[in-house]
Amino acid sequence: MNLHQPAADRRSLSAAFVGGGVIGTLGGLIGLGGAEFRLPLLIGIFRFVALEAVILNKAMSLVVVASALLFRTKAVPVEDVLAHWPVIVNLLAGSLVGAWFGAGWATRLRSETLYRVIAVLLVVIAVVLLLEHQITGGAAIFTGTTQAIAGVIAGFGIGVFASLLGVAGGELLIPTLVLLFGADIKLAGSLSLAVSLPTMLVGFTRYSRDQSFSVLGRNRSFVLVTAVGSIVGSYVGGLLLGIAPGAVLLPVLAAILVISAVKVWRHR
Repeated sequence: MNLHQPAADRRSLSAAFVGGGVIGTLGGLIGLGGAEFRLPLLIGIFRFVALEAVILNKAMSLVVVASALLFRTKAVPVEDVLAHWPVIVNLLAGSLVGAWFGAGWATRLRSETLYRVIAVLLVVIAVVLLLEHQITGGAAIFTGTTQAIAGVIAGFGIGVFASLLGVAGGELLIPTLVLLFGADIKLAGSLSLAVSLPTMLVGFTRYSRDQSFSVLGRNRSFVLVTAVGSIVGSYVGGLLLGIAPGAVLLPVLAAILVISAVKVWRHR
């Protein structure tokens, strides 16, 4: 079988939509785009190689993040987000550079090495998920120049992380915004999306220079259908947010990520 045959011929588009919907729902339940759950699905179920899976994940994440930013304007007005532009610029100063370098590193890594890196980062996300719900807003831990420097450093690390996985990075951005800048958790969600969108675009641009970027052209239908499923799922997940208890949900999702990490680590 030709590995470069379009996904529409080799994979059921209905399965792509359902898979995207399930992943989107999981992401919506915890306030993320679901990319961290989508990546193992692309590798394990749909059998994309590591770098192609990351690029596909990045493309779908861009769609979900852009739509989520729009969906949240009723709860968090655009004016409130723009009023905190210094925070956005501070984090972007590091994340844009980090995204470029992260994407560059990913394109140079051997597939086996990239699988290992992805597996480790999935475990990192699992740990963050278990700790993040305990984070509450309050006074910023730093101020002035120290805060600005810490923001650039944190942004760089998050940019690298987001590019290597093809995710938005909200699981790291939100606690950074809450702890480092003292942002309210609801506002932090929208600020996170505002930082994620340009950061992901930079990583996406860097990936476009690699030959693996052609995976998007070969799999247009698959990308579109999975992205639509992810958006629908994210909306459903948001509706279910008040029903599923966080005390049970987060450990289950963290366990899913750890199991996925093990499978990705062993992937050949």
